[in-house]
Amino acid sequence: MKKDFRTGLIVLIVLILIICGVTVASLYLPEKTNITSSSIYKVDYTKNYKGQYVGIVNLTGTIEEKNNEYSQDWILNTITKLKNDKKNIGMVLYINSPGGSVYQADQVYFALKEYKAAGKALDVYMGPLAASGGYYIACAADEIWANRNTLTGSIGVIAGQSFDMTEFLDNLGIKSETIHAGKNKNMLNYNETLTDEQRQIMQSIADECYEQFCKIVAEERGLTIGKVHELADGRIYSANQAFTNGLIDNIGSFDKAIDNFTAKLEKPGIKVTSYSYEAKKNFVSTLIEKVNFSNSNAKGLLPEKVLEDIDNSDLYPAYLYK
Repeated sequence: MKKDFRTGLIVLIVLILIICGVTVASLYLPEKTNITSSSIYKVDYTKNYKGQYVGIVNLTGTIEEKNNEYSQDWILNTITKLKNDKKNIGMVLYINSPGGSVYQADQVYFALKEYKAAGKALDVYMGPLAASGGYYIACAADEIWANRNTLTGSIGVIAGQSFDMTEFLDNLGIKSETIHAGKNKNMLNYNETLTDEQRQIMQSIADECYEQFCKIVAEERGLTIGKVHELADGRIYSANQAFTNGLIDNIGSFDKAIDNFTAKLEKPGIKVTSYSYEAKKNFVSTLIEKVNFSNSNAKGLLPEKVLEDIDNSDLYPAYLYK
């Protein structure tokens, strides 16, 4: 009996050590860039074109520094890699995103402009959602394609959210105070009432980012700034509405968009290579994802919707559809 117990204990310890080793090792493994021949588009390999190829880059998820679906470093590095590869002659950027940070969206937009400046063709195909920052990035393309069920637009800015919980905390007999220097240093914190001056500060940031967005749309889509202002009230548009208003160029299937792209290049049947971001997964990152504000001691004191909004509040200007 004791021998069986010792054997079982040894096996258990070995399994724990293996799991820990895999977890630690995964922390140092590079993020994966899946590079595979597109299974969506049928490629005619009988035509060589001297090793030339078209890249399909998949941009999915909220545009920020990094999350489970998106990595800013990955998308910028992939665009740069294709720009510097002489065998790559064009890119179709597939977008399925609600948008995201003003800073990151603008970075990707300029990276795509540099890609085009290298003499390479660029089209965008919109998936289910290409809104706000997703549409901002799409404006860099020579042509924008959308599925007939795509939602796009949402041209507008969120500069931040304020949750004034001072009265609620007073009712609970809780006193929260942030020691700060500079009268506006603590603005947007839950324990301080937003002043008119602070509201104007955030509004001025939103207005500046908004005008930047509108200017990009006007320049890239050949629209007057006045027309863009009419369209840019933050609403989303169906594919047909976006086409009617000049926000996109074509409505059709992904295959049709690729056929059109390769026809423009006069290289039908050219090799197509797909690039997708895949975040590495490990025990530590999974654990961190589960530890957030909504799981803190505040849970139960506030309605779930309020906790969710606080947890997801933007601490930076964002081209984001919510």
